[in-house]
Amino acid sequence: MKFTFSFLLLALFAVLCLAAVPQKQVIISYPEGTPQYVLDQAKAEIIKAGGMVEHEFSLIKGFVAKLSTKAIETVQALGSSNG
Repeated sequence: MKFTFSFLLLALFAVLCLAAVPQKQVIISYPEGTPQYVLDQAKAEIIKAGGMVEHEFSLIKGFVAKLSTKAIETVQALGSSNG
């Protein structure tokens, strides 16, 4: 019983820590000539960092995502390395 209670307490602590990471909803767009692999790489980094791609645009190269500040910096670096 004591082990189960400790495990539940630890699980609750982990969930609260993950929820404490502030996320922002942003629109990420790239210039028309950007290769598709750059967008795919950016989306993969967002998901890997615990974010989520909420919508993909079809008329422009871009998408809406909800992600942490650290993931935003990573995606910006990917975009600037392509330019």
